[in-house]
Formats: sequence, structure tokens, C-alpha cells
Amino acid sequence: MDKKTRLVVKVGSGLLANADRLTPRFAFMQRLMEDIARLRDEGYQVILCSSGAVALGLNAVGTRPEDAGVNDKQAAAAFGMPLLLNAYKQVGHEFGFEIAQVLLTLGDFEDHRRFLNTRNTVNRLLKSDIMPIVNENDSITTEEIRVGDNDRLAAKIAQMVEANHFIILTGVDGLYDRNPSDPEAKLVEELRDVSEYIDATKGTSTLGTGGMLTKLQAANMAQNSGCETYIANGEADYPLSSVLRGERKCTRCIAHEQPDTLWQTWLTDRLQMAGSLVLTEEAAATLGQGGPIHRRDVMSMDGEFSRGDVLHIYDRTGTELARGLSDFTAEETRTLINNKDFPADQLLGYQTHAEIIRHENMVMVEDRHLPWETPTPTENSQEAVG
Repeated sequence: MDKKTRLVVKVGSGLLANADRLTPRFAFMQRLMEDIARLRDEGYQVILCSSGAVALGLNAVGTRPEDAGVNDKQAAAAFGMPLLLNAYKQVGHEFGFEIAQVLLTLGDFEDHRRFLNTRNTVNRLLKSDIMPIVNENDSITTEEIRVGDNDRLAAKIAQMVEANHFIILTGVDGLYDRNPSDPEAKLVEELRDVSEYIDATKGTSTLGTGGMLTKLQAANMAQNSGCETYIANGEADYPLSSVLRGERKCTRCIAHEQPDTLWQTWLTDRLQMAGSLVLTEEAAATLGQGGPIHRRDVMSMDGEFSRGDVLHIYDRTGTELARGLSDFTAEETRTLINNKDFPADQLLGYQTHAEIIRHENMVMVEDRHLPWETPTPTENSQEAVG
């Protein structure tokens, strides 16, 4: 089937769980799954990224969303996930299609081999006409190793399967140019550059972990891969098809006409920063002209990373220039940049050209990529000497 018919849908906790009782909103799920069935009959392949497991499990562990700690949320996710999936499965059977659960962690996106394995699994399910329901494995992840929000997780799935449409269902009609509670706030019905509205997106929902900021970040990631994004209110009789047919108001984030490749989107659209390099003025000026980053080009580094992790590359002013795969661990990199006059093979104990990042493993950051701020120096930061 043509991949251009692929649709990724992200549903927030506020739509799936009653905010007071923390119970499933079956009426919404019925409308959603009925609309998905209609789209499947029209030829769409649908991947559903669903929040809600934590919210639906909080009653069982005896805590409220505002009081829940990490362990509470992990236990709630373990209880709530089968409850959520069972509800989807029952409704799915009513409309004659099967579902499958795909639980992911940050490493499944950040490690390229695991990324490809996940992609193969999702593609195989779609080939069998089974709808994948994707969520972060909240029962085992901690704050340090989690994606953090299902908006960006869903965007990574959209990139992964090369989807053409990405719909984020939420509790409002879309993005507003200011806080929606402001009587003068206006709905932004179409945009190309999400960075123009970042300052108007502060705050998160009561039940979820993301707000409009993460939705714009997700939209930017989808745009980069050539995927059209819609941010829309989920409270509609046909929450998905009405958006795709332009029958109701929403925010449409237009895809880039010349999208990045799958490799480029994996490399540039990160969910967490493993580490960073700051280049000398001379190296920054010539970056992107075909050469690698050598140890002599590095002024400082930050982070504890492994070989193959993606590093963010900055100039001296804090402007992000590129992202690329490290050829060395943080310890090896630290040793190389602090002993630039010593042969690299003597320092590391094996033959190497001491290229921190090879040219073919690096992608320049363009204006259309949302930048990462310069990392705050930590105890792992290292200024080059010598």
C-alpha cells in the first residue's frame, strides 16, 4: 500500500480519561475508533499514539495526578495500560479490526538499530492490517531516560513510518496566538514556521505531560519529514475525517516541500541531548564544507555520551550549527581534546584518525529545525587545554 496513505494520530489523556473520576471516556473512544474504521475502509493505514495509561491507573494506586511521583506514575501505568488496551480492543472488535500494543522507551528512538527494528515491527503490523497502538513504556522509564511527552513520541513515529498526515487531538481547537483564555486570542489556522508561536505556548495540561509547546515541537519534527500536521479538538463526531476533509477549524502545520531523508530526521530531531561540542572560530566557519570535526577543532565538550551517540555542535556564541554521531566515548573525547599534541593511537591504545565526528555522520542544522539552547555547563563539562 502507498505509504502516503499513512496517518499517525496522537490522543491526549484529557480526552481519554475523566479528569475527576479518572475513568475511561468510552463515548469518546467509540467516536474515535468508529472514525478510524471509516478511514481504514477508505485506504488509510492508521497508527494510534495514545496517552491515558497513567491517568487510568492512578485510582488503583491511590493518588491524584497533582500528587503523583515517579514511582506512583510507574505503578499507575502498569495497572492502567491493560485497562486502556482492553477498552480499545473491545471497541476495535465492534468495527471489525485488530489492534496491537507497541511500548517504547527513549532508547528505541535514539539508538539507530533499535529505531530500525521498531520501524520494521510497525510496518509488519500494518502489512497485516493490524492497527499499532503506541505508547511510552511508563512502567519502567524514569525521568532521566524517558521521552517525556507523547506529542514528540508520536512525531517520531510519523517520521519513522514516513506518514503523510499527523493529527494531534487535544482539548482546544488548535494553536492560538496567545493564551486561549484571553478574549482577544485568535486561532492560528495555518502556519509554516512554528517558532513564531513558541512564546505563546507555555504550560501543560492537568492529566498530560505536554502542552501546546510540545505539540509545536512535534509539528516541527513532522514538517521536517514532509508530513502535514493538524492540531485539533478531539470533541467532534468525526474527530479525524472532519479534519482531513477541512470541515472544521483546526491548526494546519504545512509540511516542508523538500523534506529531510529518514536518516537526516533521525539524526537532527532528537528527543534528548546526549552531549555537545563547542568549536573554534575557524572550525565553525568551515563546518559543512566536506570535512570532519578533528580534536583540534574542539574548544569544549559537555555530557557523558557513548560512541554512536548524537552530539550537538555549537560555535562560540552558542549558535547551534550541526548534529552528528560521535566516533568516541565522552572519556575518549575528553582525552583527545586535552592532549592534542600527543598521537591519538598512543592515547587510546588503538589506531585512529582522531576524527570526533565524520562528515558523512553529520547534518547541518537549518532554520527550519527548532534549535536546542546552549547546554548549561555541568560537572561533566570539559574545556580543551593545550
